Amino acid sequence: MHHFDDATGKAGGGTTQPYDSTTKAFDNTGYTPLDRSGVDSPEHAADDPFDDERKKFGWTAGPDLGLLGLRAVLGGIFVLHGLQKVFGLFGGPGINGFAQSLEKMGYRESVVLAWVTGVTELAGGALLVLGLFTPLAAAGLLAVMANVIALQYKGGFFGPNGVELELALAGMAFAALFAGPGRAALDYNRSWFRHPLAAGFIALLLGAGGAAVTFFVFR
Repeated sequence: MHHFDDATGKAGGGTTQPYDSTTKAFDNTGYTPLDRSGVDSPEHAADDPFDDERKKFGWTAGPDLGLLGLRAVLGGIFVLHGLQKVFGLFGGPGINGFAQSLEKMGYRESVVLAWVTGVTELAGGALLVLGLFTPLAAAGLLAVMANVIALQYKGGFFGPNGVELELALAGMAFAALFAGPGRAALDYNRSWFRHPLAAGFIALLLGAGGAAVTFFVFR
């Protein structure tokens, strides 16, 4: 604490001022400084209540491991869906079968859209697993899920006709879009890795534009 000191010495005008024996001068501030001679000494350093010797916060591998798991699961799911649509693997419809489904949903240029959707899922999922061009990959998958939710939503989230699975996948893609790939990725130390928020917003705008064109122009 500082306090007004009435003692020792006067300067012009009769004003009482403390005298600093170290500088051989009067203190014109009106305050007496704290005596820290004992606190600052090495033998008293451990007694300083303001000296926090706890380990400072640093980066850990926890977030990187969590993001790797997120990317692997989400990307793996879309790789399998892409293989179903493009190559007809794992009981999938293939391009022709998927194009017919899109045509029944009211889409025009269904074959082109089938290729675009299938390749987006396949390539986007693979890039996400690798952690390469992560913002664009996540935005592409988010755009696909946005169209699926818009088509399937019938006023409910749960049950056979619900969209809870699609919402979960969209939420995972949104998280990967803004959280970035983590350090266990091929994107590590690239410009969009160092600026995930800006890169995420740019990719989100691109994905939203693609989703809007698909839903409103081709349908």
